[in-house]
Amino acid sequence: MKIIADSSSTRTEWSLVDCDTVVEHAYTQGLNPYFLSRREISHSIRLELPETFFKHRWEHIFFYGAGCANEDKNKIMEMSLVAQFKTPVTIESDLLGAARGLFVNTPGIACILGTGSNSCVYDGSKITRNVRPAGFILGDEGSGADLGKQFVADCLKNLAPVKLHHEFFEKFSLTSDAVMDAVYTATSPNRTLSRYATFLADHLDNEYVVNLVTRSFERFFDRNIAAYAEFRHLPLGFVGSTAIMFADLLRKVAYTRGLEISKIARASMPGLIKFHTD
Repeated sequence: MKIIADSSSTRTEWSLVDCDTVVEHAYTQGLNPYFLSRREISHSIRLELPETFFKHRWEHIFFYGAGCANEDKNKIMEMSLVAQFKTPVTIESDLLGAARGLFVNTPGIACILGTGSNSCVYDGSKITRNVRPAGFILGDEGSGADLGKQFVADCLKNLAPVKLHHEFFEKFSLTSDAVMDAVYTATSPNRTLSRYATFLADHLDNEYVVNLVTRSFERFFDRNIAAYAEFRHLPLGFVGSTAIMFADLLRKVAYTRGLEISKIARASMPGLIKFHTD
């Protein structure tokens, strides 16, 4: 039996798998080593996972995580997991998890549109090309954090429609000062901004919202997918909550770039289970 985990900055999905059967399934908070210390990661794992996950020493743990893209951060995650499970661990990026989740063992262009965004060319086993996502301040175009950032900025500068502005502040019980504190002083501002973006999904009948989301997706394609021009023949897939919430607009923007999206999935886990049990 093995454990497969897929972690964004917001949420981690865990599956305890026996062959191709899911014995136990659970969620914990997102475990991004850029935002959490080794101790915080260990604490979350131990307190949030069901006891079933700790009953035995398993065959292996495959952990795919946001922020797990360099040796130092991967080491933090590995030490936390080994300390809790006493089991061999393989740490991979959430992007490879998305690619394997979308395409299993066939080539494709895999994209994440969730709290953050990312993209790559996948050869059916590993990533062969990747445009650096650069995070929610310098990049992450098309992500929930990017949408939330653009919308909140417009609200603070009185550029968003007044009715929409007031409804948003009322729904989240916010003031301008509270927004500034949440973005500049609280932990995980990318998660906060992405949560604000969910408000936009409820107002897709508003022209301002449609234009804001469309521009963000256009930047994602122009600043990321355009770099893979020689791989246009490969299927294009997306995984993540933002891709699901705004799927129709995402397909329309892809069409304007001469592309067709073959698959939009909420999560990578079903494909990851297939990849690791085939």
